[in-house]
Amino acid sequence: MKRNSGFLMRQVAGRFVLAPVGDTVKTFSGMITMNATGKFLWDLLEQEQTVDSLAQALVDTYEVEFDKAKEDVIKYLEPLLPIQAVVE
Repeated sequence: MKRNSGFLMRQVAGRFVLAPVGDTVKTFSGMITMNATGKFLWDLLEQEQTVDSLAQALVDTYEVEFDKAKEDVIKYLEPLLPIQAVVE
């Protein structure tokens, strides 16, 4: 999976905001806020990733258990996949 170029991440008032741009606004007109960990995962999604590779990156960076990291990645992707901010 990889992030959709129809969405941009910006930092606003200390939070990271994911917003649609261009034609993507026709299908999704909202915004999604993220913390620094969400931004970290978003940056990784510039390249093709799997749930496991994202979870491993969390393990390597934040020293969490793999199973917890994988659970967190799945929760992170839940709102992004239906709006196609991340595509498989």
